Amino acid sequence: MEYLNEVLETLKAKNGNEAEFLQAAYEVLTSLKPVIEKHPEYRNIALLERITEPERLIMFRVPWVDDNGKVQVNRGFRVQFNGAIGPYKGGLRFHPSVNQSIMKFLAFEQCFKNALTGLPIGGGKGGSDFNPKGKSDMEIMRFCQSFMSELYKHIGQDVDVPAGDIGVGGREIGYLFGQYRKLRNAYEAGVLTGKGLEYGGSLARTEATGYGLIYFMREMLKANGKDLEGKTVIISGSGNVAIYACEKAQQYGAKVVAMSDSNGCIYDANGINLDIVKQIKEVERGRIKEYANRVSGSVYTEDVNCRNIWKIKADIALPCATQNEINLEDAKSLVANGVFAVGEGANMPTNIEAIEYFLEKGVLLAPAKAANAGGVATSALEMSQNSMRYSWTFDEVDRKLDDIMTNIFKACEKAANEYGLGKNYVAGANIAAFDKISKAMIAQGII
Repeated sequence: MEYLNEVLETLKAKNGNEAEFLQAAYEVLTSLKPVIEKHPEYRNIALLERITEPERLIMFRVPWVDDNGKVQVNRGFRVQFNGAIGPYKGGLRFHPSVNQSIMKFLAFEQCFKNALTGLPIGGGKGGSDFNPKGKSDMEIMRFCQSFMSELYKHIGQDVDVPAGDIGVGGREIGYLFGQYRKLRNAYEAGVLTGKGLEYGGSLARTEATGYGLIYFMREMLKANGKDLEGKTVIISGSGNVAIYACEKAQQYGAKVVAMSDSNGCIYDANGINLDIVKQIKEVERGRIKEYANRVSGSVYTEDVNCRNIWKIKADIALPCATQNEINLEDAKSLVANGVFAVGEGANMPTNIEAIEYFLEKGVLLAPAKAANAGGVATSALEMSQNSMRYSWTFDEVDRKLDDIMTNIFKACEKAANEYGLGKNYVAGANIAAFDKISKAMIAQGII
């Protein structure tokens, strides 16, 4: 389609060195083809051009002092991509791979993910190329304080509400919130989510992304005459999302046989002992290879690319580590080994060629912007509790999360059916989210 192609070509020309952002934009825009054909008037108001351009991109210097007294300098980002349906909302990522392209791709995806939740939150993302691994608590505190000394100027509970992501957990959120409170001289609990329970956090937030992934998978499987009971599952990653996806999958009767980290993967034919994984990762902050030393019969495979896990025979695969962890070769291995469903727990973990292959082979694919929306949905529930000066019980939050994820699947299914796309929930998610954002943008004029 002419208009769509023009927008894609312009995006390439303007963002030619931003591979991750271009990949995310291409995946969304190409799936919107039937919508654009139905609404040619969108061209007259440059809707696609506006929805793919961030409202604001902030980049800043973050100087801090390490334990040896040496000054270090990192780069900080905040991308406020689209605020048409609410304050910008999205996590902070502290990882050496962070750059402008990754920040823009994550913020762009966040807009659609947040729209799918049905809650009034826009899309944003931020972070730094700072690597928290190997740093002392004091070094992390000093970095977080320096980072927030600039970020606080651009956020607020009605403006932009950051949360955690890779490298940013409860410890980092605590340091960031403390510095924000000092600088603002006010207790604005709703400015950050993922907080500790002692100072405004929500029960079930830690579990939310992983649990939400399984709730979405449950609905997708049910709609296709299947369930999790007795199925063999492989999960990449061993961080927050992977751990709680494993926990909820096991509660539904699935057998999780593999998990991984950035150095390699473990395989346990008897089923992963999650208590041991939690001890290694959440308490000791160790490497997944320790599992093989503690559980007889389990096998650890060193694999810096973390792709051996996709060669393990399974029914369901849950990529929960990072972007582009499944390529076409991996997708072929998964299909050959009997995988019939894939649930994306990480952001954009499957590249475009692999997505196309899965859809071609009839694999049920739960797209990240829908399937991993449970985290941000529960963050929005945390914001609600902060506004009310009230806390819900774990079960109350979990029930609300379950309802949200069920409704997200129904929205994806409905959009796919409306445009005759069958079981293509990837396109369904994009169309359902785009429909909400575009209507809000049109209602608010050319801004």
